[in-house]
Amino acid sequence: MSGVRIDKWLWAARFFKTRAKAKEAIDGGKVHVNGQRTKPSKELVPGDTLQITQGYDEKVVVVNALSDQRRSATIAQTLYEETLASQEKRALRAEQRKAAGSHIMSEGRPSKKDRRQIHRFRDQNQ
Repeated sequence: MSGVRIDKWLWAARFFKTRAKAKEAIDGGKVHVNGQRTKPSKELVPGDTLQITQGYDEKVVVVNALSDQRRSATIAQTLYEETLASQEKRALRAEQRKAAGSHIMSEGRPSKKDRRQIHRFRDQNQ
């Protein structure tokens, strides 16, 4: 196999549930190959570096093998290797989100006083 379309590979490597979602992410600029924005028809070769953004996470992976068939998750994990820097960066960002989330979370519905404060804040910042 000389090359595989990037949308097929992302689907086979289980980054996206469908090829349509993989294509949508590529068209939306969420996937870069070797630092360049790409098209869904781009042919991947082993050794290419992919930068994939999914929600809050950004992964940098190196393509180890090619496949255009979706197999089990254990087989899909052998198709790529995430860089160590990417893993550390994702872990750090996850910790930051957890720390920030603990301050934001409230206890149920806002009270009447809380709603007044929310409305006052919105009015001042428009």
